[in-house]
Amino acid sequence: MPASDYIKGLRSHIGTEFLLLPGVTAVIADADRFLLARQRDSRRWSLIGGGIEPGEQPETAVRREVREELGVEAITHGIVGVYGGAALETVYPNGDRVGYVTVAYRCSLFAADLTLDSSELLEVRWVTTNEIRTMDRHGWIDEVIADATR
Repeated sequence: MPASDYIKGLRSHIGTEFLLLPGVTAVIADADRFLLARQRDSRRWSLIGGGIEPGEQPETAVRREVREELGVEAITHGIVGVYGGAALETVYPNGDRVGYVTVAYRCSLFAADLTLDSSELLEVRWVTTNEIRTMDRHGWIDEVIADATR
């Protein structure tokens, strides 16, 4: 996941030290299926999302992330929940340590013809909750998907 200029500026001062960052997650559903993406950096499956830029509203950020990563516009339908803690901490291949607090939004897409950002994503797939359990995924998405199905 490419770092924003804001994060690059912080990293120039603190190196790879731990950063706690605000983020957003798009829970894109179609009936009983969810859209998951396999991330280039970890090769694991996850939901679409990313960081909130300084001054950016979270709902605007989730729509931007969907547009950047999938090439389509998203419609938001409310907040699923807010998530954080150890499950959302990671170390990137370059050694940067981060933890996210993410606001997950229920979303749908304006169009089905996706154009993936190949610098971040390897592929996307519509899957059921039963299929998700068999995938090599980031574990924190299980709680988000469970909350989205309630």
